[in-house]
Amino acid sequence: MIKLDRILVPTDFSDFSRPALQYGCAIAARFNAELHLLHIVPDPAMLVPEAAAFSVETMQAQSESLVREAEAMLQKLPPDGWEDGKPIVREVRVGAAFMEIIDYARDISIDLIVIGTHGRSGLMHILMGSVAERIVRKAPCPVLTVKPEGHQFVMP
Repeated sequence: MIKLDRILVPTDFSDFSRPALQYGCAIAARFNAELHLLHIVPDPAMLVPEAAAFSVETMQAQSESLVREAEAMLQKLPPDGWEDGKPIVREVRVGAAFMEIIDYARDISIDLIVIGTHGRSGLMHILMGSVAERIVRKAPCPVLTVKPEGHQFVMP
């Protein structure tokens, strides 16, 4: 028997992450599992090429502002229809997305990661890589990747 106690759904709040959230919610409901919603705020120093031109205080204030915004957005998830009373853990971390997701899964002993894919191919995939692909390779648990298009759950 497969036992899933903790299911992690990383989200970037994009349209690509919505189908993964639907899958994660459905699986968590089916297994009566704790649902973990995780958003990663990129480290501002990694986003700005001239980061050295900004003060540490400015970069930290920017990061704290992004964290507060993400925490507010996470409070609005999951979407309507989620069963009230089900345990939900919401977390925001700062850093590189795939590394933070892997670390979180290890730290919390996550049983399943459900993550959306952006569906990039060709040159965009080569240039940008794939967070989902890196997570599949390095995750300490099974990973379900959900494409933004295609087959979706149909609730009875």
